[in-house]
Amino acid sequence: MGEQAMTLREEDITRVGEYIKPWIRELVDSIAPRPAVAGIDAQLLERMVRVEEELKAQRELMDERFEFTKERFEAVDRRFDDVRESFKRTQWFIGIGFVVVTAVIAAFGVLA
Repeated sequence: MGEQAMTLREEDITRVGEYIKPWIRELVDSIAPRPAVAGIDAQLLERMVRVEEELKAQRELMDERFEFTKERFEAVDRRFDDVRESFKRTQWFIGIGFVVVTAVIAAFGVLA
């Protein structure tokens, strides 16, 4: 008698899997009772949802504060730019004043 190899087609494997799937579920449920685990899972899930919601609220609050801080820095930067422009104008006026005073002193020196 010769050995005969039995090959299963993909559809046969799928059919066998669908056939035994409910039995496997019953076997797993009988080994690890689900009601106690389900109660703990529900409590943990509820706590996890609350923690995630709180983290989301904290992240949104941080985003608001970072945006406010960014706006404040931009306002301070604009003020520094205004002060810088004011110093440039003052520097030009001081320079022109020195030129005028030097010219007046030179004119009096020549005329005296």
